[in-house]
Amino acid sequence: MTMRFAVLGAGRIGRVHAKAIAATEGATLIAVADPVAAAAQSLAAEHGCSIRTIDEIEAAKDVDAVIICTPTDTHADLIERFARAGKGIFCEKPVDLNVQRVKDCLKTVKETGATLMVGFNRRFDPHFAALKATIDSGRIGDVEMVTITSRDPSPPPYEYISRSGGIFRDMTIHDFDVARWLLGEEVETVMASASVLVDPEIGKRGDFDSVNIILRTASGRQAIITNTRRAVYGYDQRIEVLGAKGMVAAENLREANIEVADASGYHKPPLLDFFMTRYTAAYAAEITAFIKAVTDKTVPPTTGEDGLKALALAEAALKSVAEGRAVRLSEITG
Repeated sequence: MTMRFAVLGAGRIGRVHAKAIAATEGATLIAVADPVAAAAQSLAAEHGCSIRTIDEIEAAKDVDAVIICTPTDTHADLIERFARAGKGIFCEKPVDLNVQRVKDCLKTVKETGATLMVGFNRRFDPHFAALKATIDSGRIGDVEMVTITSRDPSPPPYEYISRSGGIFRDMTIHDFDVARWLLGEEVETVMASASVLVDPEIGKRGDFDSVNIILRTASGRQAIITNTRRAVYGYDQRIEVLGAKGMVAAENLREANIEVADASGYHKPPLLDFFMTRYTAAYAAEITAFIKAVTDKTVPPTTGEDGLKALALAEAALKSVAEGRAVRLSEITG
C-alpha cells in the first residue's frame, strides 16, 4: 500500500518533507497547498503533484495523510480539522505556543482517534539513534549527565523570529525533546540563562540568540543544553552522554569524513551547512515511521504528548530567564 500525502506549506521545511516523501518507498506526494502561489507552483513542479486549497485537501479521497508545515499559529487548528476529516497527521513542532491550547488540541485528537506525529526529527538521525541504542544496551551504565550542543550557522529572518515563538519554543524545543529521550526520566526543574550577543535586532523583537539550560530530573540526572543562532564554522550538532560505566558521544558530520595533514597542520572538510543537509536521513526515517504508525494503527514514536512536554520545558525556560531562578515543571503543567 502506498500512502498518499499532501504537504501544507511550501516553504523551507515543506520542501524538506516533500523531498523525504519522494525518497521513501510506499509514499507519494499528491498535493501541496500554500497561499504563496509561486512557492506552491515551484514545489508542485518539482514533484509532479497538484496544487490544491486546504479545503480541497480536507475533502480529498485521494489524500491519506497531511504534513503540516504552515506557520506555528495555524498548527493546532489544522490538526483538529484534519483529525475530524480522518486523515493521518504529521505536524512540525510546536503544536502551538500555548500549553493549554496544545492540551485542548490533543483532546480532539484523542476523541477522533486520529494518528498525530510531531516532527522531532533528531530522534530519527541514524547517529543519534545509535547513541540511544548504546545507552539502552547498558554499555555505559545508568545515565548521569547529557550534554547537547546545538548551534545554527546564522539567525533566521527577522519575520520568522517574530512569528516563531522565540528561540526556546522554536530551536531549543528540539533539544528539550532529545534530552527527555536520552535522560530516561522526566525533567523536574529547569534553569535557563539567555542573552542577545549575535544581533541587537533580535532582542528588540523580544527574543534571545544565545542560551544555556540545565535540566534536572527527580533522581538528580542532568542535561545541559547550549544554543546559539551564530556559529561561523558551520551547523554544530553534538551530543555526549555520561553514564556510570562510560561515555558515548555523537560528533558533527562533515562534507567528507577525511583529514588532511600538510605543512600548515591538520585539516578537515567543513561541517554540513544546515539542517536540510545534516538531517536528510532523519527526515526520511521520520516519514517511514509515520507511515508505519498510521498503517499499523500504533502509537507513533513522537506523539502529541511529546510535543506538549517539550513546549512545557520551553515555557519553564522562559520563566526561569524572566525570574532568575530554577523553575519546577509543575509550575507550568499544573
